[in-house]
Amino acid sequence: MISPLEIAANAVMAVSIVLSGRNNIHSWWLGVVGCVMFAVLFYSVNLYADVALQLFFIVTCLIGWLQWLRGAGGAPLPIAHTGARALGWMAAISLLATAAYGLMLQAYTNAYAPFIDSAVLMFSVVAQLLLMGRRVETWPVWLLVNTVSVPLYASRGLYLTAVLYAGYWINALASWFFWRRQMRAQLA
Repeated sequence: MISPLEIAANAVMAVSIVLSGRNNIHSWWLGVVGCVMFAVLFYSVNLYADVALQLFFIVTCLIGWLQWLRGAGGAPLPIAHTGARALGWMAAISLLATAAYGLMLQAYTNAYAPFIDSAVLMFSVVAQLLLMGRRVETWPVWLLVNTVSVPLYASRGLYLTAVLYAGYWINALASWFFWRRQMRAQLA
């Protein structure tokens, strides 16, 4: 049975994520509200890495909101690329952190799927940092996160959340093309 909390969290986050894909600043404050709800929901199903992720998202939503408003010397932050070297070290650190956090969750908690849950956490951190900096590469990383998240959430009976993350996958793909088009337009 789908809980009212799962419905509310997904509704708020759906709006937030669609707005972020449309490069709309209101995605950030809605993200704070949705992340608080998701933290409570994930705690109730023993997805502790996802709880930690929601706490991270709350803080980064507040920072991202400010960065998007005036992150370029007082002007709105433009969409830009991230270098291959930076993406490489982000991926390497994420893989190492996934293994370390997964081992910790496996050893000290009753976490369900500790390594998969940890991968969602670590690569979501990378995607969120890229989003905060308005980097177009955020969207392929979100595609990866959403690909892993859908079966994870379905396996815990969070079917609405799994369906919504499948929708987030589609949104990430569309947003990737939208941001690339916006970036080209801002350079013209």
